[in-house]
Amino acid sequence: MTLDARRHRLWQAMGLGPVWQQRNPSAVASGSETVDPRADRIARLGWDELAAETAQCRACPLGETRRQAVFGVGYRHAEWMLVGEAPGAEEDARGEPFVGQAGKLLDNMLASIGLTREGETPQSVFIANALKCRPPNNRNPEPAEVAQCQPFLRRQVELVDPKLVVVMGRFAAQALLGTDASIASLRGQVHHIDVAGRRVPVVVTYHPAYLLRSLGDKAKSWADLCFARDVHARHASG
Repeated sequence: MTLDARRHRLWQAMGLGPVWQQRNPSAVASGSETVDPRADRIARLGWDELAAETAQCRACPLGETRRQAVFGVGYRHAEWMLVGEAPGAEEDARGEPFVGQAGKLLDNMLASIGLTREGETPQSVFIANALKCRPPNNRNPEPAEVAQCQPFLRRQVELVDPKLVVVMGRFAAQALLGTDASIASLRGQVHHIDVAGRRVPVVVTYHPAYLLRSLGDKAKSWADLCFARDVHARHASG
């Protein structure tokens, strides 16, 4: 697939595929590789240090307009990791992803296949967003903003070490997979991301907020969850 310049930059910035490190003016050369000191430092953090770093991040202008960073919630060693797009107003106020009506729908969706965001059991999931701060007026994130959040998300995936990632929403799917393809064309397939040398399967579905506006697609989302459950079962037993 040929990416346009914007998507190529985003693909590199998210650290997915053949290029993990964003090439930027703050990076320094180390042999034949280019190392971003900030990303390299974040890549060494444990859970508590990572949460603190996220909370005080001012790497992009969103750090000045948010109420609080939305780090993530759930079991930190979950087999399932869910990745959404960016916090909304309620998430920004409470500091937790997927709250309000969209959060209730997500909880019901998880419960339908025996999963939960609560506890620390094999059925518990970890939930995070590609972007940790709310964009003003809930606009789509800019590539530079996603690039600054990339080290946080990457480190979260490394620490969780999931057997499956479920990506919810068009922007999150396009950002993670480096494609302009629609949700419709991405559903029903197993995609992969490379994380610290591991090939992690990814399943794409609709964002719960979208489903609240488009009730007819709830059946498709149910099919996606069943597909994800099958993918997880195959990967967990492989």
